[in-house]
Amino acid sequence: QVQLVESGGGLVQAGGSLRLSCAASGRTFSRHLMGWFRQAPGKEREFVAAITWNGGNTYYADSVKGRFTCSRDNAKNTVYLQMDSLKPEDTAVYICAAPAREYYTVNLNSPATYNYWGQGTQVTVSS
Repeated sequence: QVQLVESGGGLVQAGGSLRLSCAASGRTFSRHLMGWFRQAPGKEREFVAAITWNGGNTYYADSVKGRFTCSRDNAKNTVYLQMDSLKPEDTAVYICAAPAREYYTVNLNSPATYNYWGQGTQVTVSS
């Protein structure tokens, strides 16, 4: 059974930092694109970041570019999202995801690309 489990969320003041982790089990994702999305109450799921299978390329939403950094450790089957200079508008549940197909990188900012999803971790940024 494939599982993606996020951790590292919490409450932080504006300007602070958090590091999220997404640990995969049930299969290896070392040859898969990995993505991060977020969802705030009453809003649609929003693309945040993605990283290619070998970490060679990363992609970010304009709203987080320059503040968030996505990385991965394939030996640990884990993806990370370092979030700096957090803003109250970053408050959301952060969810990691992976497509079923290896090396797939089409429409990486679309939820429809991803087949496996974690449960999410809450990030709350106070002003």
